[in-house]
Amino acid sequence: MEFKQFFPSDILKPYVGHYYLFESDSDAEFVDTVFPSGDMEMIFNLGGGVWETSVDDEFRINPKIELWGQVTKPLQIRSKGKHSMLGIRFFTHSAAYFLNEEMGVFNDQVLDLAYIIGDPVKILHAQMLETADIKSKIGLIEDFLIRKLISNERKTDKIEKVGSILRTIKNNYSDTNLSLVASKYNVTPRYMHKLIQQCTGLSPKSFNKISRFQLSLKMLSAKAQPLTSIAYDCGYFDQSHFIRDFKSFTGQTPSAYMENMTPVNNLLLQ
Repeated sequence: MEFKQFFPSDILKPYVGHYYLFESDSDAEFVDTVFPSGDMEMIFNLGGGVWETSVDDEFRINPKIELWGQVTKPLQIRSKGKHSMLGIRFFTHSAAYFLNEEMGVFNDQVLDLAYIIGDPVKILHAQMLETADIKSKIGLIEDFLIRKLISNERKTDKIEKVGSILRTIKNNYSDTNLSLVASKYNVTPRYMHKLIQQCTGLSPKSFNKISRFQLSLKMLSAKAQPLTSIAYDCGYFDQSHFIRDFKSFTGQTPSAYMENMTPVNNLLLQ
């Protein structure tokens, strides 16, 4: 397996965390689990392999052009065949610039982006299949995203406000502080909750829990600190609080995760 990251052009840096190319030459079938990341993704399958996602305890084939909604719980996936995939990882709030629906309708699903956006993304996929080098493929994606950004310009102020609110929450979160955050942005706590939910698919509390969980994953992968230190540094009340939250997002304890780190999640933490 090979995983490469590419950074967006300056005009798209506020919206795209990175692009990535995932390639695998192995035909070996494997099952893995995707954990909540707090971000949404669009993925273009450019190879012959097949990805499947567990839905109601059975695996279903993913579309060739995938939209990943917010993952809020462990999600099993299965790989068959060789892969070449080019993905776009957005920031928590920024997929909303490019889609017209409220983001919560996509939660815990892998959907057909061609069904949601239609012919423009089908044309983009076809062009990418005919394009050899990665730089040109990313150029096609950027042209597509910029056109979508322009067409949805009316939403810019609202989504930018959500991004700013999320940064404030992430830097200083507590239940009692949410009213102060809302006041800072001249909105009521109830409206702030609704605004964040619409643009991210997450509540403020869920956003904070996933952000804290992702930080703990990175620290666990570094294998440089004991669990008690990680729990404290990530803002958990105590180690039992850390273990409980971690298990809700992964289906296993931190210790079990460290003993059996899976290939896909190793790549996603890069």
